[in-house]
Amino acid sequence: MNQDYIKPDNWSIIEEGFDASRVKSSESLFSIGNGAMGQRANFEETYSGDSFQGSYIAGVYYPDKTRVGWWKNGYPEYFAKVLNAPNWIGINVSVNGEVLDLNTCKKVESFRRELNMKEGWLSRSFVATLPNNVKLKVESIRFLSLELDEVGAINYAVTPLNIDAEISFTPYVDSGITNEDTNWDDQFWNTTKLTHTTHQAFIEAHTMKTNFHTCTFMQSRCFVNNLEGDIEPTIEQTANKIAFTYTASINQNQTFSIHKFGGYTVDRNYDKDSLILAAKDVLEKVINLGFDKLLDTQKQAWSHIWDMADITISGDVKAQQGIRFNILQLNQTYLGKDARLNIGPKGFTGEKYGGSTYWDTEAYCIPFYMATKDQQVARNLLEYRYHHLDKAIENAEKLGFKNGAALYPMVTMNGEECHNEWEITFEEIHRNGAIAFAIFNYYRFTGDYSYIPEKGLEVLIGIARFWHQRATFSTNKNKYVILGVTGPNEYENNVNNNWYTNYIAKWCIDYAIESINKVEAEYDTDFTRVMNKVKLSKAEITQWKLVADEMYFPYSEEHNVYLQQDGFLDKELIKVDKLDPSQRPINQFWSWDRILRSPYIKQADTLQGFYFFEDHFSTEELERHFDFYEPYTVHESSLSPCVHSIQAAKLGRMEQAYTFYLRTSRLDLDDYNKEVHEGLHITSMAGTWMSIVEGFGGMRIKDGKLSFEPKIPNQWEGYSFKINFRNQILKVNVTQNDTSFEIEGNSELQVFVNNELITISPNNLVTV
Repeated sequence: MNQDYIKPDNWSIIEEGFDASRVKSSESLFSIGNGAMGQRANFEETYSGDSFQGSYIAGVYYPDKTRVGWWKNGYPEYFAKVLNAPNWIGINVSVNGEVLDLNTCKKVESFRRELNMKEGWLSRSFVATLPNNVKLKVESIRFLSLELDEVGAINYAVTPLNIDAEISFTPYVDSGITNEDTNWDDQFWNTTKLTHTTHQAFIEAHTMKTNFHTCTFMQSRCFVNNLEGDIEPTIEQTANKIAFTYTASINQNQTFSIHKFGGYTVDRNYDKDSLILAAKDVLEKVINLGFDKLLDTQKQAWSHIWDMADITISGDVKAQQGIRFNILQLNQTYLGKDARLNIGPKGFTGEKYGGSTYWDTEAYCIPFYMATKDQQVARNLLEYRYHHLDKAIENAEKLGFKNGAALYPMVTMNGEECHNEWEITFEEIHRNGAIAFAIFNYYRFTGDYSYIPEKGLEVLIGIARFWHQRATFSTNKNKYVILGVTGPNEYENNVNNNWYTNYIAKWCIDYAIESINKVEAEYDTDFTRVMNKVKLSKAEITQWKLVADEMYFPYSEEHNVYLQQDGFLDKELIKVDKLDPSQRPINQFWSWDRILRSPYIKQADTLQGFYFFEDHFSTEELERHFDFYEPYTVHESSLSPCVHSIQAAKLGRMEQAYTFYLRTSRLDLDDYNKEVHEGLHITSMAGTWMSIVEGFGGMRIKDGKLSFEPKIPNQWEGYSFKINFRNQILKVNVTQNDTSFEIEGNSELQVFVNNELITISPNNLVTV
């Protein structure tokens, strides 16, 4: 049974009624972020119940020493932990000496929480009866500013309903925090300086080992019935914490409120000795603006994002809520402003998976950012990998590869591999293919070839060298084979000749050779520079070509399909629909041994290849492979339903495509995998966007032009989306009867619709 307490709404995520068993799930679902920092939706006031406290700063991590039972050569020294950062949101509340704590209240009524996706703020309200019988109404609203991305703001208001009361607010900053995710319970932060002035407090702390220097800051203002009160705080300071207490006598039905501004300045942006100065500058700006004006700028900034990124769906509120939630969280995680950052699989919503960067970025996220923002954002994501090329070569060297062969990490913060399960770290090498595919995909979509001669060619050469060395010549098969790998389906480890891995290896080599030839012909200066740098000879390229041309692909004549890997047909082929539902998800009920022996597929594997390289196969081949593999797929990876939704739509199976779409768009809202309390699945959210645009909209690039084959689920009246294609913005609107196209700007655009070329002129709606 999936959870279903989130109220259906087009623009908001809403929870009504307080239930302590849902607190951790809601802390994930109502998370907020602004690309530079983010936080779980923890309560501002004291909460003694079960909670997962989390505030995070982009790019700040700790290299937690690897914890494995048996060390193997090539293991990474550490696993990068996403770090719970010092807490600035806390505001303890006491009323007539009694602490407000929802876990100890006699009664909690009218509890309501809302994440307003349209305007980018989180609110909470409730009526509580304290153990001392004081009845209060509490209302709070908080947001992390997109405009001034080092700061967040809270408006927290308390109204006594049955008695006059003495109310105290104690806003604090606290660096004495621990991580939920830790291998050895190390101390991750070292607090070096605490200082305060009237109403302002600052804590300087740096991470151990990595030495990221931060300043956590706060400033507060108090109001009685919206009039600012001149209340002198009492100040308490310990080794890791500064707390101000503001106390006032409040009449029954009067409101006491506090505006708290807080956040982080970090040495990624400033000299480490001027972090407090920088924090004071930020606070001066926000205090001059005030809470309401800062909130207005927040609404405008989100309005600007939604204008381009929104997907509208009419006639299906849950589907609409799902896609907007996904688009919101992607933008809260990464806005493309800083090329040093990337998109972590949990974003700012939890600590699981460590590291900030997986192959998810290249395979799933780049298409979303490419089409909904400026192409420079996608280019920044490619450049992030270019800057890590030396580390990728180092990673490969640790495993015995030579001559500039590059193996990009499975998980990374700085280009070094920091994932330490051997069957993933050493064997899930298909990730290298996604890095190369993203370069191809960027050029295909933007038409900007300049990235390849400038930077991308070096990456493609390093990757081709890796595949050439990783393949083995089998005298038995008279072909090149790739042994001991884990494909995208992580429910199969250490297999030989995973079809997807072999196919993408061949493609990477072919694409690298094609790119070398094109750069030689058209960009001779870049060609000379790159060849001198990488010392690549024609003889080496000839050796690569031999591996690509003679690559082995396992195939079943009986089923007329490529086999996921050697030996797949030796398994007991019982389809998923025959599984006992009480045993799902199998990763929570079965031993790993049993999973590995089963035919069950965690996510698209062979079908991932059919998704990437759709042009290489006929629709009939796709249909055969889809019908063979999907019945064995348990979709226990967040990255699975979106690929299957796109392919089902291409095959015209709209009921199936719609079911997969709902699953991908509401994966977290409905908690399909029973793990939302750990955080959200950020990178797979980009797959939700692809399910609509590439799946139902049928968007592809053909001959350098946009192409659409629009379809619509029966459950919908219509849907619309925008695409930024080569700096031209196209709006597509699909209904049950027709599809219309509109272009913004002054120049016309030619697109294919159901394989017919049409021209869309400015200010002219074209309906097909």
